[in-house]
Amino acid sequence: MNTDGRSLPHKFWLSRGAPLDRDHAASRISAYIYGNILVLAALVPLVQTEKYVGIAIVVGTAVSTFIAHAFAEAVGHSVREGAAWSRAEMIAELRNSVPILNSAVLPSLILAIGWVGVFELRTALLLAEITVLVRIGGIVFVIGRLNGERPSRSWFISAAALTAVAATIVVVKIVLTH
Repeated sequence: MNTDGRSLPHKFWLSRGAPLDRDHAASRISAYIYGNILVLAALVPLVQTEKYVGIAIVVGTAVSTFIAHAFAEAVGHSVREGAAWSRAEMIAELRNSVPILNSAVLPSLILAIGWVGVFELRTALLLAEITVLVRIGGIVFVIGRLNGERPSRSWFISAAALTAVAATIVVVKIVLTH
């Protein structure tokens, strides 16, 4: 295996021989943002006690969103293409939807750390919420790199704006559904 500094992260961590094409990258970014917004919407109204931490709600939100997203994409594909997915297309779309599942990992880990007593439960919940907001804003940097741009001050402004929009969406969802 080639282990030079450029190939190791790409080959080892991503297990991919070629970079993603724009369609797959866009699909994954969309799933990433969607999953993080819904995980944040699940976190915000949580009330934690010593017996109830909310990890199941966060994980359940991510898993149910993943399933719903995959189903919706399959139906949409059948309308666009006039045919059901092939096995390869189905696997590719499921892989593109994995960022939805990934959106629950870090917040759930933070909540679990709070549950075992490293943090106060309320602090763990706040850290989990902040983590998701940072993840949402941070996608601006991924998009910029995909577009071959160099980091600039506008990236930080865009990240803050994206985070504000995501937080607004979460507030609207909570107001309308809780």
